Amino acid sequence: MTGATRGSLDGFVDLSRRHLLRAGAATGLAAAAVAGAGQRLPGAVAAAPTASSAATLGSRLVPGAPGRGGYRPVVRVAGEAHRLRTDLGVTPDPGHHGRHKPLAAFVQLSDVHVVDAQSPLRVEYLDRLDDPSALPGTGLLSSSYRAHEMLSGQIADSMVRQLNDIGVGPVTGKPLALAIQTGDNSDNSQFNEVRWNIDVLGGGTVRFDSGDLTRWEGVADSHPVHYDPAYWHPEGTPRGRPDDLPRRRYGFPTVPGLLDAARRPFEAEGLGMEWFSVFGNHDGLVQGNFPQNLHLGAIATGPLKVISPVGLHPGALLDDVLAGTSDLLGGLGGTGGLLGNLALSPGVRRVTPDADRRLLTRAEVVEEHFATGGQPVGHGFTATNRAEGTAHYTVDRSGIRFVVLDTVNPNGYADGSIDADQFAWLAGVLADAGDRPVVVASHHTSETMNNPLVLTGGDAQQRVTGDAVLELLLAHAQVIAWLNGHTHANKVTARRRASGGGLWEITTASHIDWPQQSRLLEVADNRDGTLSIFTTMVDHAGPAATGGSGALADAAGLAGLGRELALNDWHDHSGGTGTRADRNVELVVADPRS
Repeated sequence: MTGATRGSLDGFVDLSRRHLLRAGAATGLAAAAVAGAGQRLPGAVAAAPTASSAATLGSRLVPGAPGRGGYRPVVRVAGEAHRLRTDLGVTPDPGHHGRHKPLAAFVQLSDVHVVDAQSPLRVEYLDRLDDPSALPGTGLLSSSYRAHEMLSGQIADSMVRQLNDIGVGPVTGKPLALAIQTGDNSDNSQFNEVRWNIDVLGGGTVRFDSGDLTRWEGVADSHPVHYDPAYWHPEGTPRGRPDDLPRRRYGFPTVPGLLDAARRPFEAEGLGMEWFSVFGNHDGLVQGNFPQNLHLGAIATGPLKVISPVGLHPGALLDDVLAGTSDLLGGLGGTGGLLGNLALSPGVRRVTPDADRRLLTRAEVVEEHFATGGQPVGHGFTATNRAEGTAHYTVDRSGIRFVVLDTVNPNGYADGSIDADQFAWLAGVLADAGDRPVVVASHHTSETMNNPLVLTGGDAQQRVTGDAVLELLLAHAQVIAWLNGHTHANKVTARRRASGGGLWEITTASHIDWPQQSRLLEVADNRDGTLSIFTTMVDHAGPAATGGSGALADAAGLAGLGRELALNDWHDHSGGTGTRADRNVELVVADPRS
């Protein structure tokens, strides 16, 4: 539950889920992109490159014409060249494109949301409370369930393959040096999800399956006893039951064999560059909202999964959400929400217990990053992080200092903040940065760091919210950009300081929701006292056309199907692509070294 506002506690708590080198060929693509860049005029849309170019400069994927029930295909259209933005009041000299000096090229991945779609701790049954067709206007929670959740691993691998194929910055031609995952790398802070995320980025054989490894045990199968028409059932409709809502009302397809294909092991390619990890609310909190406890841990590893909301009362549910009680996940079974009573509910099915679904603390998530096939070992986390159970750190690469923040409020709720100790650490790091450019990375945006909640018995430190963090960053001219995610939408915001100049806040969409994109970033010295930050959106390598049952043949086909299903999610989040000025852009900022 991230991102978009659906409800609040005292005006600041969001309750939504949606708020996870082949340089040879790519060098030619980069040259084409640079040629296109040279045609730019200040403030104007650049002419499209005249030859095929990397990522969405050459072509991009958009919704096609709606068919039955409004179901839309994904289609490929012409790409977008970079648009020049000088919103900070910093303007480069005319002709600066001809004298760029490349400084750094790297990648931002965000909100990958690797999902154990069969976990008993999933709360799919809450999704219908936000369905317009079910309870119009309630707006309690947004998408606790996605029809394509079983394909999150194939989607992540498909993005890795696309980034490896691109290999270099499309404007500067500089090899991609590193990638930063800006949080919500897993979906539910479970051990198996955290491992799947690390392993798919590290490379090797992976299998996104849990519980009984011979069959599906979740809401998507067509088991005649547990069939609930509120969910998409790709295998079809059991005899004597109604077709499910997604197929009947929204035109979703029938795809026999999908559930077995999704569970099938596949060979993950692994990122061909260093990658660094940022802690997100779904990495640290149950469902991205709730502090862990023994009750929730027992549900996660246990034998019972709630399928249907038998006896659910929307008003009582909202009270539970606002109170942060564990009965949200266990209370459908009768008195007290105990596991024994849960088994008596007709909306509950027995599943195979799995100890690998255990919940991880922040310290345990950090520790898992030291068992990796990727580089560097630890993925940014340090010996201090391991000893103290923290998740903020710095790393210097390509002449840039990257400062990673942990903005998760351990007291609960989706939106974030930092504690007083981390705020003091950040001030010290910035004071010690010299004149080198600084890029800050966090999960939450400045606007969604609005959660100062402190609970008795929890983390009792005073919390610092986004406005104070932004004020501190703007006080240091070295900070040129702040990368983040959480909202599942592309957005680029100019953050100006009163004395002139400022920084760019760059928010990138998710892998789990449409448009399933990551972002390339290139920093170039314009040799005139300014820097340009080029950002280029990347669509993963899954095919646009899914080809029906042909999508089941390999991980790439499954990823393409996952993107199409995400596009057609009946909860509207079409704003994830952002505006034209939030995608392929050139962002000009003062060079702190001048």
